[in-house]
Amino acid sequence: MVKVYLSRKGLEFIERNVSEDDAARDDLLAMGLRSTPVTVIGDQNVVGYSPPKLEAALKAAGA
Repeated sequence: MVKVYLSRKGLEFIERNVSEDDAARDDLLAMGLRSTPVTVIGDQNVVGYSPPKLEAALKAAGA
């Protein structure tokens, strides 16, 4: 759902699959997180699919 949300807004993003990418998994764990999706926008991590949180993070990042 996050990918659809960002795509509909015309935003580019990089998808990292923690099931297939050990470095991505290590990065997730280093953030102290264990669940997905995690969307990193600027200096904010949005865990799960929450349009209001995504919108707030995008606004704070100037996107």
